[in-house]
Amino acid sequence: MRKIGLLFLMLMISSILAVPAFAQGGGTASSTNWVAITSGFAIALAAGLAAQGQGKVASAACEALGRNPAARPGIQLALILGLAFIESLVLFTLVIIFVKVA
Repeated sequence: MRKIGLLFLMLMISSILAVPAFAQGGGTASSTNWVAITSGFAIALAAGLAAQGQGKVASAACEALGRNPAARPGIQLALILGLAFIESLVLFTLVIIFVKVA
């Protein structure tokens, strides 16, 4: 445990000391749009994780319906509400990306 704490402390110190190096204004003419590149990774990650979450929600709903078919209205309501919440997170990510890139 002590080695992990020491490693964490060294990482914190090195990241604090690296900040002035990144703050220098270089005279490079690089025009790489890093916001657009990272936005692509962000939406891909959000969509992939949302798809995985939606699969787990649908799987759990099918399993619940198989165990107790009489509870279909409550399970269906929870399923649709859960899927809407998961999808809204992806749409929020998309909106944030459009705001940052534009």
